[in-house]
Amino acid sequence: MKKWRNVQFVPLGDSSVLMRAGDGIDESLHRWIMAVMHLLESRRFEGMIECVPSFAAIAVHYDPLAVWRSRSPQERAHEAVFDTVCARLETLLSQLPDQEENSRQQRIVTIPVCYGGNYGPDLQEVAQHCGLSAEEVISIHTSGLYLVYMIGFAPGFPYMGGMSSRIAAPRRKTPRTGIPAGSVGIAGAQTGVYPLATPGGWQLIGRTPLALFRPKQEMPSLLRAGDQVRFEAINAGQFMEWERERGG
Repeated sequence: MKKWRNVQFVPLGDSSVLMRAGDGIDESLHRWIMAVMHLLESRRFEGMIECVPSFAAIAVHYDPLAVWRSRSPQERAHEAVFDTVCARLETLLSQLPDQEENSRQQRIVTIPVCYGGNYGPDLQEVAQHCGLSAEEVISIHTSGLYLVYMIGFAPGFPYMGGMSSRIAAPRRKTPRTGIPAGSVGIAGAQTGVYPLATPGGWQLIGRTPLALFRPKQEMPSLLRAGDQVRFEAINAGQFMEWERERGG
């Protein structure tokens, strides 16, 4: 596994540090981030609260007082808690195995989508931009296997890579002030799903009746970084049946 040795430690306020390992969207970097996430979660240092992955970095949140109190004799030479945390993270990174470990089985989640019409008002615009028919856009979108790189923007919102460049389309020039929960969108070479009703500027090609954010469950977000996603086309009747079954 690539080492990504040039990791930068950037302070985020007084209780977080950003471990930045690169730029952009890169699948090998994503695998490195997942391996480091597994290492952090399995060998938590005293005072660590949580770690949150993004495309090219991991934010590590910690309790400064707990870290300060737990310093070893060697760490007491550090003038700041931030330096202690960075030293602990560097020690953990040195323990990262050379070969990629499967920290958990990679899940494949199928998401049903009703494309076009009121469910996907921008489908025709995307098709026109790409020089394709609406049916071809749907066929290409449902034929892909998408990697969830990170969850962000809104609770449970998955940023996914792996979409065909044939259906890539720019964001809308004027964002919508309200997008229905479950809307499936395209922005550049990425696709994503709005878990909640929220403003947004992605091109909307469909909508899923599946709830991606379930605040009452132990794991509120249906998807996690590292998951893979398939989209499956359904019709309006099936969409309404899904909603009735989950009490929508």
